[in-house]
Amino acid sequence: WQVAQDAEICLLKSGEIMIKLPLTVEEILNFGESNRELFIKSSTYSIIPITVTEMGLTISWIFSSDPKSISFSVVYQESEDTPLDQCKVLIPMTRCNSHKETIRGQVKVRNCGIYTLIFDNTFSRFISKRVFYHLAVERPVIYDGSDFP
Repeated sequence: WQVAQDAEICLLKSGEIMIKLPLTVEEILNFGESNRELFIKSSTYSIIPITVTEMGLTISWIFSSDPKSISFSVVYQESEDTPLDQCKVLIPMTRCNSHKETIRGQVKVRNCGIYTLIFDNTFSRFISKRVFYHLAVERPVIYDGSDFP
């Protein structure tokens, strides 16, 4: 019996990757206000693996694409050594009309590991895309009672 596999995992295993842009939480904290640009050729995909070493953070993103739509997904991997078969799909592959509206989202870090944002253009046979994105990381606010008289 062949176990059905998530489309996201199949893509990571056998799709043609354009750009892999690994980031750490510290790098995202120093991102600034400006957008970054990712170029994704037709029939390829690009990924932004974010290595997280502390729980409770919130990773958020905003992106738009030009021209036309892009597919987006988020996958969690315990470590670089974890087989792709054991990755968890946190946000299933979704075709986003990000050329018409800005896409926003976030994921809460429940476990340390690698949270990979996937921008997939494999459905487009001829049109390359540019994705304009901004990432942010928020630490939870912990009240310590220090302002209590």
